[in-house]
Amino acid sequence: MQSLILASSSPYRRELLSRLQIPFTVQSPDIDETPMAGEAPEQTALRLAQAKARKVAEAYPAALIIGCDQVATLDGLQLGKPLTHDNAVKQLTFMRGRSVIFHSALCLYNASNQQMQAEVVPFTVTFRNLSDAQIENYLQKEQPYQCAGSAKSEGLGIAVIASMQGDDPNALIGLPLIRLIDMLAQQGVTVI
Repeated sequence: MQSLILASSSPYRRELLSRLQIPFTVQSPDIDETPMAGEAPEQTALRLAQAKARKVAEAYPAALIIGCDQVATLDGLQLGKPLTHDNAVKQLTFMRGRSVIFHSALCLYNASNQQMQAEVVPFTVTFRNLSDAQIENYLQKEQPYQCAGSAKSEGLGIAVIASMQGDDPNALIGLPLIRLIDMLAQQGVTVI
């Protein structure tokens, strides 16, 4: 079996992939994640997922490499990781009572034959109409400053969410496992 590498620095993606109970290693790709002018959110996510996989393939030319990226959008605006408390307050204030689409791109790149499987798995989250005090209370408790949309659905962030829609709940966390299992099967890797 080819070695399997997750091209990501995300501990959340690492945890998700470990649920499949197949051996893998992790390599953090170093790429510029700036969106290109005029690029649609889905295109940004897909381009970055593929770029991460290709970057790691430079060092591992015989591996199967998983690349992922996620772009959240509201009213056509891309919502990145807030990184700071003030930015998270602004994001959650902007999103309260509204629906955000998380475009989770996934690719599986077979570096030995350059075969690339890639797609975007959307997931829609509607946020509760939170008060300023609730936003502040949530951020003080969870500090989700490394999460697009300023909330972690796998933690206390579930309390700021009114509803979720999508085919794969793992897509919201950043690694669509249902689709990944299909991609792996096409490369001869079975999970169960």
